[in-house]
Amino acid sequence: MNHTDRVADVGPDVGNVPGTAPDTAGGHLDLALGVGTMNVTTAERCRLQQQAEELLQDVSCPSFFDMVSCWPRTPPGTLAVLPCFSEFKGVQYDTSHNATRFCNDDGSWDNYTDYDSCQHLDQASPVPGFEPGIELPTLIYFVGYSISLAALVLAVAVLVYFKDLRCLRNTIHINLFLTYIMSSVLWILILSLQITVRLEVGGCIFLVTLFHYFSATNFFWMLVEGLYLYMLVVQTFSGDTLRFRKYALIGWGGPLIFVGAWAVAKPFFSPWADLEQPNKLEIECSWMRESHIDWIIQGPSCAVLVINLIFLLRIMWVLITKLRSANTVETRQYRKASKALLVLIPLLGITYLIVIYGPVEGVGSHIFATTRALLLSTQGFVVSLLYCFLNSEVRQTLRHHFYRWRDERNILAGKVPSNHHRRPTFSKDNSPRSRTESTRLTTTTSAPLI
Repeated sequence: MNHTDRVADVGPDVGNVPGTAPDTAGGHLDLALGVGTMNVTTAERCRLQQQAEELLQDVSCPSFFDMVSCWPRTPPGTLAVLPCFSEFKGVQYDTSHNATRFCNDDGSWDNYTDYDSCQHLDQASPVPGFEPGIELPTLIYFVGYSISLAALVLAVAVLVYFKDLRCLRNTIHINLFLTYIMSSVLWILILSLQITVRLEVGGCIFLVTLFHYFSATNFFWMLVEGLYLYMLVVQTFSGDTLRFRKYALIGWGGPLIFVGAWAVAKPFFSPWADLEQPNKLEIECSWMRESHIDWIIQGPSCAVLVINLIFLLRIMWVLITKLRSANTVETRQYRKASKALLVLIPLLGITYLIVIYGPVEGVGSHIFATTRALLLSTQGFVVSLLYCFLNSEVRQTLRHHFYRWRDERNILAGKVPSNHHRRPTFSKDNSPRSRTESTRLTTTTSAPLI
């Protein structure tokens, strides 16, 4: 097909929407919760144009929003031309060049919009030493997820290897760590493939669906953590009242329902899709684009955060009440309460609520994007640090096994074991229930919730 037969200049760009092109570099929160920067007004204007054109009988390509520009109604067999967007994802572009999209003879748009001529302008950054765009946040996400991945893998290995640490509480932690690991691996994989090769449609759909599933399981296992602590502290029941199978059903089975429904609905409800063109934009992997259908996943994830916030407030209320009834100095009471609050915030996912919304333009948007990338990408590292490497039970177990290994080595070498370090002793009752009950809220422990 010769796309140069006719050229139509459709005038200035009526709908450039920064921040809506497919981009996994927007981070864990953007894909998991759909916190994007799409200009809904422009998309709505394009949709209204489509509705106004429904009564027209001529064979023309209807107004169409490709998530970047709004292409007006164009005669068939014509190459539509729009000036390049002036700004996209915080980067300024040269509007003297044009973007094009071909309207086929049958009145359907081509599958591809040519933005190759749109070049960004080299402008001074509004913040000294900070380049506009997504480069810095993307780098922070990549480094943060990599650090979190290494820490989480090591934490899972420690909790699984040592039998002294096997209990319901740590089993729940392990499952939460696994969701962080899988979502981090998939985020890094998708970004790497986008940079190095062009993803095929099938591969893109598979990876994006997996990413959404493990992102959703991450939120649901946060819910399990909150439910377990709530029953342990507020309801004063043992966490073992609910068997692990029930927790696993919530953590792994719940997201399967919502992601399955999303995967079935996604192909039929593309964002502002023209139902007569089901295959458009396949080359750009439209499954990575945001749409209202994504709320099938985002809605339950947001509900989990709200429920966990309620759990946190109830747990903190019980904690403060018990601390006040204890015969301790008031300053020490507040110190314990503050420590418990800081420890529970990352475990229950409250960090997501802190960065769920922020400025989308100007210097503030760059600062917010950088801060959000730092907090979200390192959350897995923080959780593994608090609930494994800094956990007193884990440290005691590691110390015990190190001393035993050292003594065995000295005996084999013919040396007398040193008694300089006294090895810790353990209770003979190593049942999961006894260790679970040890996490009950008391006034004699400084970090009872870890």
